[in-house]
Amino acid sequence: MHNEFYKQLGHNIKQKRKQLGLTQQQLADKMNISLNFMGKIEVAFSKPSLDTLIELANALETSVSDLTKFN
Repeated sequence: MHNEFYKQLGHNIKQKRKQLGLTQQQLADKMNISLNFMGKIEVAFSKPSLDTLIELANALETSVSDLTKFN
């Protein structure tokens, strides 16, 4: 269950990032995190903390709620 949550979260982050025309590197730079960590979040290898999730939502001009909505 938890793995599916993080896989969907990573997918949602990737989709929103692409909608904004950002590369992983640009988003990582905007958040002051490594490209490696950003990539791991998108493929659910790393699980972001709540603080990181809030920063991601802000960087992606969306809400945590939108990033955690699953179809």
